[in-house]
Parts: sequence; C-alpha cells; structure tokens
Amino acid sequence: MIRVEHLKKEFVLTRKLQKELATKDKVAKAVNDVSFECQPGRIFSLLGPNGAGKTTTMRMLSTLFIPTGGKIEVAGIDAIAEPEEARKKIGFLTGSTGLYARLTPNELIKYFADLYGVSKQDFEQRKNHLYDLLDMHEFQHKRIGKLSTGMKQKVSICRTMIHDPEVVIFDEPTSGLDVITAENIIQLIRDCKEQQKTVIFSSHIMSEVDLLCDDLAIIDKGNMVYSGTMEDFRSQMQSKNLTSEFIRLINENRAS
Repeated sequence: MIRVEHLKKEFVLTRKLQKELATKDKVAKAVNDVSFECQPGRIFSLLGPNGAGKTTTMRMLSTLFIPTGGKIEVAGIDAIAEPEEARKKIGFLTGSTGLYARLTPNELIKYFADLYGVSKQDFEQRKNHLYDLLDMHEFQHKRIGKLSTGMKQKVSICRTMIHDPEVVIFDEPTSGLDVITAENIIQLIRDCKEQQKTVIFSSHIMSEVDLLCDDLAIIDKGNMVYSGTMEDFRSQMQSKNLTSEFIRLINENRAS
C-alpha cells in the first residue's frame, strides 16, 4: 500500500530560471498539499497535463526526491525516514532513467538483481518470464547503446520488475513500444494486480486508463483536482468520454 498525506515539493529558483519563467518568485511549488491512497490489488492512475507535478510526485514516492513537506508510507514503511528500506519494496519505471550503454541487457539485469539480493534460481526464473513477455531474447547480448528506443524501454521494464517488487510505479510504461509489446505491458500490469501488488501508473493514453484504472487522482499545477474511484468518476462525468472530462476538469481548475 502507498499512503500520501499533504505532500509538498518546492524548488528554489535561480535568477536565470526566474528570468526564463518571467517570475519574481524565489520558489516554485511543483506539488502542493497532495493526498491519496493506493491499495494492494487495485490499479491507481495518476493523471495530469505536462508540468502538472506527476513525475515529481512519483519520484518522491520512489524516494528519488525528498519532499518539502508531508508524509509518504510505502508498504508500511516511512519512506522519508527510511528511504533505503522503502526502496527494497519498490519497482520504479520512468522514461528519464538512464541505462548503462556499454552493458548488455543480461549484464544490466543481473547487476540490479544482485543489488536487490535476488537468488540465482529466482533470477533465472524471473528473467526468463520477463524476456518471454517482452520478447527480449534476440537482443539480450547486444550493447544497450546500440538498441532502439523501444528495446531500451523493455530493458528498463525488466530492470523494474526483476526483484518482484511489492509496489510498482509506472511512468508512461508503454512509451516508445509497438502495439504488441504495449499490449504485453498492459497484461503485466494486470498480472501485478492479480498478485495483489500496489500499482501506480501514469499515462497520456486515456484508453489505457479507461481499461486498467480502479482508482485515480488528477493533479494540475501541483494541486489535486480529483481523487476517488474510477466508478465514482464515471458516475459524475459531465462530458461524453474520459478525455473530454479530463480536459473539462483541468480547464475548470485553471479558471477558478
């Protein structure tokens, strides 16, 4: 489970950034008083336009960023006070995570499995399952620097899942993938749900959200616009579809 209470993140602006942003503010509020819960066995979607604070929130949940204020609990662990313990429970996929270009997928995945203390038997079983799912066998011995964007995304996903994390955070998981592989990722997310993992995912593809989501939160300019179940969201929609309703809520928030 993930529990977030009154989460905040501020960044100090340099004079250069103040000039670029045409502001005199010395601090930028990326996330402002955000609260929500993600339950095991349910898929939670974090939505928002570009620059809304989604990725910043996910990086705080994964312990990469330290919050300015608020609380984060991951699988019963205070993720702010004990980030290393929380990190053992988390698998985090983000498009900006770097890969080691000189290593092969096999070498990289083994390296991260060793970091997490995965046994040899479990490693081989999980690696083979993920390689089958993501169709990675053909390029497992090639250097990552020579792989396509889609192949690199597959390596990132495999690295995210190799230690069988209790909590999985996917930021744009199907980005750069072909239709067949994207469908495999959708199935992977469903499998995580069936295994009672806590799943958070962010996507700009509303059909994926509509297909997978049990609960959702929408943020804009760092502020919470909506938080609740997908069932409740659909029941109170004023627009004809999910995309239109998302746009309506964002516009309504900005006009207020």
